[in-house]
Amino acid sequence: MPANREFYVIIERDEDGLYVGEVPQLKACYSQGETIEELMVNIREVIELCLEEMDDDSVNEFIGVQTVVV
Repeated sequence: MPANREFYVIIERDEDGLYVGEVPQLKACYSQGETIEELMVNIREVIELCLEEMDDDSVNEFIGVQTVVV
């Protein structure tokens, strides 16, 4: 069994009040849910699907988040 991998999820709330999550390390890997708990269940499924479709070289390295004051 392969080792567990850790992915970061960027979470926002959209104009309809839904939580929207995106995994920056994986291209086109995003989902939504009415609660954060529902979002996390959904995003885990999407991550697994994304990983099935790609190889390890396609996973981007997540560096971090910075704040920009404008």
